[in-house]
Amino acid sequence: MSPLEGDFEAGEPNGRKHRPDRAVLLAHGAGAGRNAAPLVATARALAGAGIPSLRFDFPYRTTGRRAPDRPPVLLAAVREAAAELAARTGLPPERLVLGGRSMGGRYCSLAVGDPDDPLPALGLLLLGYPLHPAGKPDSLRVEHFPRLRVPVLFVSGDRDALAGKADLEHWAATIPGPVTFHWLFGGDHGFRVPKSRGGGDPSLVMTEVAAAVLGWMASLPPCGIG
Repeated sequence: MSPLEGDFEAGEPNGRKHRPDRAVLLAHGAGAGRNAAPLVATARALAGAGIPSLRFDFPYRTTGRRAPDRPPVLLAAVREAAAELAARTGLPPERLVLGGRSMGGRYCSLAVGDPDDPLPALGLLLLGYPLHPAGKPDSLRVEHFPRLRVPVLFVSGDRDALAGKADLEHWAATIPGPVTFHWLFGGDHGFRVPKSRGGGDPSLVMTEVAAAVLGWMASLPPCGIG
């Protein structure tokens, strides 16, 4: 596998060093790399709140390929990146929130829900979870949901063609851990909102995404509780 390429945000508000009790791993979607707007906006907001984060590229992006790697490679990359984040922050694996955009969030959830070797986590952050492939609503990606026992945040557009609101809420009910939703009014899978629904400025949507993540992060238990 290619060497890990990523951007680490130390989470030092106003330049002040402090000891964080949580950190966030942000994996990208299939068609974009670690600099996708939702990931950058989220990482910056986390840094301002004193929460470290690591955005990373999957191997296929590192080598300049367009097609995503095979599932074992994607899963191995998630585990490698989580280990890197733990090493950089000095936090144990169970204090890391894992997730990201679309495919990246999905593979983080698959690693946490692995039936044989589940990856420890404080929670899962799923930005635009792809409930099924495009045009294949019967090919559901939910087989691991009953094994997700950590808190989960879904941030999704209510017009997402890969995860209808009613369907996502229905299948998320099979997750044993506490589930939180934040719906982007008028948003599609790429978090694009038409002007007719108040979406003239994409940066406003990114701000909403980041604020939803920060609010949920604040609800997670501190060290020694839970």
